[in-house]
Amino acid sequence: MAKWFLLLLIIIPAAEVGVLILAGNTIGIWPTIALIIATGLLGAWLAKREGLQVFRTLQLQTQRGEMPGDIVLDGVCILVGGTLLLTPGFITDALGFSLLIPWSRRGMKAVLKRWFKKMVDNGNIRVMGRRW
Repeated sequence: MAKWFLLLLIIIPAAEVGVLILAGNTIGIWPTIALIIATGLLGAWLAKREGLQVFRTLQLQTQRGEMPGDIVLDGVCILVGGTLLLTPGFITDALGFSLLIPWSRRGMKAVLKRWFKKMVDNGNIRVMGRRW
């Protein structure tokens, strides 16, 4: 897992630089900078809107005594998506928007659930509960 993470830390920034250079050569430097700023602003607005909606839903669920499940994964996806949109680059922006838009976020939540289940089944994560 750590090897993959380290590899991504090298590959993604290099790919971002390449895409930014290509965009700058294709549409010009100022339109590229404007596009980066616009996606950052749009992403911040979308992250705030989706985050507030998730927070309200979480509050309602806890007030009703329901166990929050999917909504927590929504919050994680929105946090990561918003962070990705604040980093300059078109690749991270595309991934960030996919984590912020509800219908595309569903797919990522399914992947996260399978990943967490696999880690629990393998014993890499232990789920502990408190008995009252």
